[in-house]
Amino acid sequence: MTMLSTDQNLNHVETQSTPDAKREVLQVIAAQQTSDGAGVSLKRSIGKHSLSELDPFLLLDEFRSDNPNDYIAGFPPHPHRGFETVTYMLAGSMQHQDSNGNTGNLTAGSVQWMTAGRGIIHSEMPQQENGLMWGFQLWVNLPAKEKMCAPRYQDIPPADIPEYTLENGAQIRVIAGTSNSVEGPVKDIVTRPLYLDVHLPANSTWSHVIPADHTAFVYVFEGEGSFGKTNSSEGKRITSNHLGILAKGESVAIGTGEQSVRFLLLAAQPLNEPIARYGPFVMNTRTEIEQAFQDYQNGTLAG
Repeated sequence: MTMLSTDQNLNHVETQSTPDAKREVLQVIAAQQTSDGAGVSLKRSIGKHSLSELDPFLLLDEFRSDNPNDYIAGFPPHPHRGFETVTYMLAGSMQHQDSNGNTGNLTAGSVQWMTAGRGIIHSEMPQQENGLMWGFQLWVNLPAKEKMCAPRYQDIPPADIPEYTLENGAQIRVIAGTSNSVEGPVKDIVTRPLYLDVHLPANSTWSHVIPADHTAFVYVFEGEGSFGKTNSSEGKRITSNHLGILAKGESVAIGTGEQSVRFLLLAAQPLNEPIARYGPFVMNTRTEIEQAFQDYQNGTLAG
């Protein structure tokens, strides 16, 4: 989807350890309005000057509009190499096509986890001319040894994404990883990700275990909540369209006041490798980036 061009010298935020096992919020990042593809309106929280990456996460975009002018041009054919793209749709429909002849529809509630590997050219175009288009795209880096792997897809329809509800009314969709013994449908990802869509009602609390060695963050897209502590006077208040970087630890706690909150909770194992990144290519060296452009120009990137 996104065709981000990024300078390698942008600010990089690393998570730090805290004395106890609870993850506190290190920093809150406001998503910035931008556009990409053929002019799709986006809010970007990772992959911009204030937060270029959060190892292994490279980009997070939220697209949300009921104005066709904001999304109708879509994302025409474009290449990727060296990382994974994850599209999670909340509303609307996009048609996916690629250079290997694959095609399909990303409908409301569905997820596509695409491992670009050595290279693929694909497009995502809206299948609607009006109505709400809403979703997220996440980029996840691949380790050097996997960057030239064969491309593959995990297309997950809405019915295959498990969801559970707790006694306090909290609703959790499990896209990747395990939550409350519920396992997400996305499998065999090298960074061992946790990807949850969480809706927490007003005046309630919730906590979740996160592997201690994982980088983790939350992205609030509806309402507001207190993160890092369940007590709203002690935790960090995060409102809609803001991302919270979580410190190291073994769990995160969230509490709400008079408003409910809906957010993404994401965590994955960092790679701790050099990043060379330009446009649709993410490699480890400048030479590899130059080779990717040469392969694309020669028609040998994909296939």
